[in-house]
Amino acid sequence: MPSVSIKGREMPASPIRKLTPYADKAKREGKHVYHLNIGQPDIETPQIMLDAIRNIGFKVWAYTPSEGTASYRDKLSGYYNKLGYNILPEDILVTNGGSEAITIAMQACINPDEEIIIPEPFYANYNGFARSAGIVVKPILSYIDDGFALPAISSFEELITEKTKAIAICNPNNPTGYLYSRKELEALRDLCLKHDLFLLADEAYREFCYDGSAFVSPMHLEGLEQHVVVLDTVSKRYSACGARLGCLVTKNSELWAAALKFAQARLSPPAVAQLAAEAAIDTPQSYFDAVKAEYTARRDILVAGLNKIDGVYCPIPGGAFYVVARLPIDDSDRFCQWMLEHFSHENQTVMMAPATGFYSSTNAGKDEVRLAYVLNINDLEKSLICLEKGLAKYPGKKI
Repeated sequence: MPSVSIKGREMPASPIRKLTPYADKAKREGKHVYHLNIGQPDIETPQIMLDAIRNIGFKVWAYTPSEGTASYRDKLSGYYNKLGYNILPEDILVTNGGSEAITIAMQACINPDEEIIIPEPFYANYNGFARSAGIVVKPILSYIDDGFALPAISSFEELITEKTKAIAICNPNNPTGYLYSRKELEALRDLCLKHDLFLLADEAYREFCYDGSAFVSPMHLEGLEQHVVVLDTVSKRYSACGARLGCLVTKNSELWAAALKFAQARLSPPAVAQLAAEAAIDTPQSYFDAVKAEYTARRDILVAGLNKIDGVYCPIPGGAFYVVARLPIDDSDRFCQWMLEHFSHENQTVMMAPATGFYSSTNAGKDEVRLAYVLNINDLEKSLICLEKGLAKYPGKKI
C-alpha cells in the first residue's frame, strides 16, 4: 500500500476540532454538549448581508477576478480608511477566508526553511499553514500570569537569525484575548525595521475590544508601510464564518504582485460571499455596539465564574471572544476528552480546546484550556457548573 507524504504525516491536528468524534458520541448517548471549543458565534449575521444573497440577480454564476471584484475592493478600502489605514483598493487581495490570506502571505513573504517568529499561545492553524509551506515556526512564550502580554523585545532578538523573515501577531489575540497596546506595537515596529522583517498582523477580531480600549493596527504606525501585511476576514466581524471570505492588505506593491500569483493559481474568491460582504459594509454601528455589549457581558460572566472555581485562574482578556484558563489538572488533552467520554452533569457536558494545540513549545499548555464565549449567558452559566463538577470528579485533578 502506498504511504502518505511526510508532510501529511507531520501535519498537526486541530486542537479545536480533533475531539469532535468524542463530542458526537456524547450526543448520540443523549448528552447535551456545550461547545466552548470553537469560535462559532451564535450572534445573528446582519440582515443586510443575508438580504444581499436573497436578492441576487445574476443569470450566470461566474468566476470573479482573482484579486476580488472591483466594487467590493473599492468599498472595502473605504471601510479600512475610516479606520485610518490610508490604503487604495489596489492594496487589497480578496481571499477564500482569512485562512487563505494567511497561507498566501506566508508563501509570498517566506521561503521554505526560513523562519517566522510567533508569540505563543497562537492560533493553532498557524502551525499547519507554516508546515504546509515548509516554513519553520520559532515560538516565543507569553505567560498566563502576566495576561499573555507581548514577550520582551530582547527575547525576540535572541531568536532572530539570518533565516528569520517575519514576525506574526494576532490582535486581539486568538486564543488568549490579549489586546496589544500601541507601545507594544511600536516596539515590534522598531524591531522589524531594524532587522528588515515582515510583520503579519491577523486582525480578525478588530471589532471586539473591551473596557474602552482602543484598537491599534501596525497600519497606524509610521515607517512600516513596506513591512506590514494585514490579514482579515468577515467571519467574526459579521458572524459569517460560513462565508469563507477574507483579504490580505499591503502597501508593498511587490509583495501584493507576488500574492496575486498565488491567488491566480486558485482562480477566484467566491462570488456570492463578495456580494454579501460588500453589502455588509453598510451594517449600522448599532449592530456592533450591541454585539460588543453582549460579548462584554459574556466575558465577565465566564471569567468571574472560572476564577470562583477552586484552583482555576483566568486573566481578563481585552478583546476577541476567547479566554485561556489554567486548571488544576495533569493533562488538558486528557481532561477535555474525559469530559466528553466519561462525565456528565444532569446529562450535560462541556467541549473545550486543549491549550497544548495552541503552543509549539513542547509540554506547554498542559494545564490550560481555551474557551470561546460564543454561547448565550444562560448556557455559559450551565457550562461553568459542568466544568466545576467535572473538575471535582476528574481522576487527574491536582490537589
